[in-house]
Amino acid sequence: MTQHLVLSFIGDDKPGVVESLSDVIRRYHGNWLESRMAHLADKFAGILTLTVPVDQQEALIQALRAFDQKGFSVTVEKANVTTTGGQMLYLSVVGNDKPGIVQEVSQVLHSLMINVKELHTSCEPAPMSSEMLFKADLVLRVPDGLQLSDIEAALERIGSDLMIELNSDPV
Repeated sequence: MTQHLVLSFIGDDKPGVVESLSDVIRRYHGNWLESRMAHLADKFAGILTLTVPVDQQEALIQALRAFDQKGFSVTVEKANVTTTGGQMLYLSVVGNDKPGIVQEVSQVLHSLMINVKELHTSCEPAPMSSEMLFKADLVLRVPDGLQLSDIEAALERIGSDLMIELNSDPV
């Protein structure tokens, strides 16, 4: 029998972090399933899911927590795998960068009981100008019965300065 674990970590970016994590996971017979990791500012941060035999989970958790001594903050949570209903949708948002875009979009999504499954954001210079563009790509789980047109209408009320594209085709 295995247990799912979700771990997140952050620390100074340096070579060998992923190798060290993968080595500890392998030593305790864990299976690395899914991860998202990135260099942000001068830090390296990530989140990953794995399975581990139940009889090895406490030892693995202790070994992962020992990364604190290497300058990495690691948090480990036990998780269950569940499936939920609803349709998956993909949302793309682009606009001139300004404070509050993520909050405005997430507030609309929350009001419609839409769950954000993934969120990727970036800021980059706009082509042919020096203004910064904010870009966000989201994967959403939409409750059954909620119409695409209702979601689009709610998002369009945020403002005309954002380009919003919502579709059910994988990105």
